[in-house]
Amino acid sequence: MLKRARTIADYQFGRGAGAALFLDDTTFSLSKTGRLRYLYSGGERIATVRASDNLLTLSMLGAMRLHAAFAPPRLRVVASDDAAPFVAKGGNLFAKHVLDVDLEIRAGEEVLVVDSSDLLLATGTAVLAPEEMLQIKRGLAVQTRKAAEH
Repeated sequence: MLKRARTIADYQFGRGAGAALFLDDTTFSLSKTGRLRYLYSGGERIATVRASDNLLTLSMLGAMRLHAAFAPPRLRVVASDDAAPFVAKGGNLFAKHVLDVDLEIRAGEEVLVVDSSDLLLATGTAVLAPEEMLQIKRGLAVQTRKAAEH
């Protein structure tokens, strides 16, 4: 099951993500149907496998591991310094507060929200494509799931 989790992470986030997220001490639990569902490290959740598409949603621990494994701008959406405290407390990131974004991400993907000095603020789902985040000045850019200060 650990090999499967690493394969999913490599597919979703890029080569090397599986090894960075799921160390050898990773434990897991299965759903009622026997499918991989939750992945833990020392009792703390790293990620959840979504039943709808078999992709991962990250906890802050998982986000921190990916943040450490990949250099900027990989998987990142950079929030303005005005919006950073709000996002760090669990608020969503709006397009007018996006300073920069990894052009490889797609709408609907799991992303890391960072401030201008690459401090991890939150993890969430990109609502807009990268070009839209940079050009549009209204609307939601990232729907945050887990925040640094929660």
